[in-house]
Amino acid sequence: MKKETKNVVHSTPKKSVVAAIVPAYNEEETIGPVVKALSDSKMFRDIIVISDGSTDRTVELAKKNGATLAHQFPINRGKGAALQHGVAHTDAPIVFFCDADLRGFTIKHIEGVIKPVVDGKLAMNVALRDRGKFFMKIAHHLPLIGGERAMQRHIFENVPDKYLQGFMIESALNYFCRSRGLPYGAVACFGLSMRRKMEKVGFVRGLWGYFVMGLQIAKAMIIVRWSRLTGRF
Repeated sequence: MKKETKNVVHSTPKKSVVAAIVPAYNEEETIGPVVKALSDSKMFRDIIVISDGSTDRTVELAKKNGATLAHQFPINRGKGAALQHGVAHTDAPIVFFCDADLRGFTIKHIEGVIKPVVDGKLAMNVALRDRGKFFMKIAHHLPLIGGERAMQRHIFENVPDKYLQGFMIESALNYFCRSRGLPYGAVACFGLSMRRKMEKVGFVRGLWGYFVMGLQIAKAMIIVRWSRLTGRF
């Protein structure tokens, strides 16, 4: 059973050790620039890429662009398993999760997400990808589902494994902070986008994928809140 943490922001040293963890599944189109941005930032002791059953050049390109560890799962085990495996390979007190399908990812984006956590002002901080002027105006009032987020390690370690699955992960991390009184926030990352599902699997399958994702996110939000009310989270 995971040990519960106190409702405070853990103190962090001025030169905190930070690890970047990148789950990836067949992302040879974008993994290179993503890992290079992480490496060029000089902010990470560890840059860990977990290839979740990829059959392309994801691992090769991750290593070529600066990953300190690129591990290959023989089969697809899901994002949660990839993140847990990545965390297990570092003892960094702060972890930065980052999706592998980003475009326009820069050092400025990395700094904006990480700095409030390193400085001890927030326990977790989430990147808001650029989805246009309207979205960016209202994004702070919507659920924080972005995959790019920095957090104190204990947050991830104290979320029960059963909630670290699929699209439930982001909702569980958000609600863990909220329910424990841990300060968390978000930062607008203009120019940051991602490779769309339509580009990966075609228009119809991509559109269906977004529909399913929306349902799963809504379901996840309900599950974690209900679990908290019933004392299981």
